This record gives sequence, structure tokens and C-alpha cells, in this order.
Amino acid sequence: MKTFLNVQDLGDLRTALDEALEIKKDRFKYVELGKNKTALLVFFNNSLRTRLSTQKAALNLGMNVIVLDVNAGAWKLETERGVIMDGDKSEHLLEAIPVMASYCDVIGIRSFAGLKDREYDYAETVYNQFVKYSGKPVFAMETATVHPLQAFADLITIAEHVAPEGDASRPIKVVLTWAPHPKSLPQAVPNSFAEWMVAASKCDNLLSSPSGEAGRGIEFVITHPKGYELDPKFVGDAKVEYDQMKAFEGADFIYAKNWSCPGVTEPDKYGQILEDYHNLLDWTVSERQMAVTNNGKFMHCLPVRRNMIVTDDVIESENSLVIPEAANREISATVVLKRILVNS
Repeated sequence: MKTFLNVQDLGDLRTALDEALEIKKDRFKYVELGKNKTALLVFFNNSLRTRLSTQKAALNLGMNVIVLDVNAGAWKLETERGVIMDGDKSEHLLEAIPVMASYCDVIGIRSFAGLKDREYDYAETVYNQFVKYSGKPVFAMETATVHPLQAFADLITIAEHVAPEGDASRPIKVVLTWAPHPKSLPQAVPNSFAEWMVAASKCDNLLSSPSGEAGRGIEFVITHPKGYELDPKFVGDAKVEYDQMKAFEGADFIYAKNWSCPGVTEPDKYGQILEDYHNLLDWTVSERQMAVTNNGKFMHCLPVRRNMIVTDDVIESENSLVIPEAANREISATVVLKRILVNS
């Protein structure tokens, strides 16, 4: 594996899940694999879980780690060609990339969407420049459109928390729900979660219960107000239900996340909040919605705005998986880095 951006880059999901659970039992099993290798983690945006978990994953594999926060101590970087650099940006990314690459063996990139130019964001311009000009394996630590390390950790978390009771012939119902937020947010997390759940739903008997019963499939549903339709390349054939309460009925896992307008049919609205969030607070995940689920587990990538995305009662309940979900970021990153090291 030379790059990691989409679910297809990981290959067979059953094999990847088995590998993740193997590593979770012994995080240092492959500590010799990264000896005398260096991971460069480049952050164009803020991070807590991604920074800590990816550093820890590299250390699990015996790697050296260099962290570059582009906005704290580095020269300001221009990312577009053809620009007359007479402003505050002193260095172009096209020179900076090969310089960075000369100091490392693997590069991780975190760069959010600008939410102003849909074509620029969805072309993954920054990420693809690193792939093209670094000559090194590159993996995404969240980009303009996707967050695959998070989605992989989410899948691991779901696999670990499938309830042992219930109808083994019934698929596990997973719901991705939009929730209100005061700021305009990218679609990276929901895009990846949708992409990975659609891929998982096509894997027969992917999820095994803790009691060792036969694996179960996934039924995946997306719910959001009209106008927030995600890009079809991520949604695939997933069911979209505009009635949130109907979508929640019988759900085993609820994944809440806000996102701004993806601009699929109306590019001029890309990145916008379509309606004042005060008018949509009934979309906040509360005990009212969770009551119609199948004793559903609550998930969120964090950080989360309490009583906007989810109420205190839900996120603090015994069915909240936000902490084990975050902990699994170390595992997903370790699997990805291991595979890159093996194949580079």
C-alpha cells in the first residue's frame, strides 16, 4: 500500500478487521518493522486525537516521528500554481514537499476543506500534490473530503460492540445522522463513514458477535434535512431517509455528525449552513430519538458540542462509544502504517 485515502486502499475489510484485532492484543508485535524509519506528520489544521493516535501508532511500529504544524513555526505555504507570491506566503508547497520528503520515509497529511471552492476541495488538491511530488508513501490524516483513519476506527468499534443477543439473521442497522452546529463544517467525516459503511454492507457476514456467533451484515441508513445530500460517490446505494425518527427505528448504532451543504446539485451553496441551527435543534440526538432504537449505541468522532450534536444524557450513557471509538484511532493508524511499511 503506497497511499491511503479511500476504503478501497485497504483491500478486504474482513482481513483488515482481523489484523486490527490482532494488533490490539499486542500493539508492539511489529515494533521492529519501523526501525530506522521516519514518519513525517504534516498538520495544516488543528488536531488532538489524530495527532496523538498517529504518533502513538508510529511508535508502536518502532518508527521515528517528526510532527510539522504548518501554522506554528513554519513558513506560510502557497498551495496553488500560477499565483504571484507577493503576499504573506513565503514558500510554495511544490518546493516544500520534496524537501519534507528528503527527511522521512512516510508522510501523513491533515488538511481541511476551505469550503469556498468545491472543485478545488473535491479534487483533493493538497493531498494529491504530496502524492505527486514527494516520491514517498502518503496517507490521509483527514483531507478536504475524507477521514479514512476515523472511518476505519469506527468500523473496528462497531465490530467490537455487536450485541450477542438478538436475531442473528437480522443485519446490524447503522444510521448516520446529521445534527445541528453553529459553524460551517466539512463533509470529510460523514463522507468517509458513508463510504466505509457502504463497503462493509457489501461484505457478507462481516460482523461477528462477541459470543462467536456467525457474522452479520450491515443495513446502512443516512438521515439529514433536505439540501444536505452527500456526494453520490460516497453514498453509493445507501438508503437516505429525511425523517430522522423513522431512520432511528430499530437502529443498533447511531453515528451523529454535522456537515455543511455539500453543493452536489447547487454548487453555489457549497459549504453553507442552509438554515439557522436554532430551527433544527430537534435534530440534536437525545433520549427521545434513542428510545426508538434497538438499545442503540451512540458514536461521534469528537470533539463534540454537547446539547447541539448530542445531549449530555446520551453521550454520558452506558451506550456511548465515543471514548473506545477514539481509542481505536491508534489501532486503525497502526494497521495502515504497518501495511505501508511492509509494502514500501
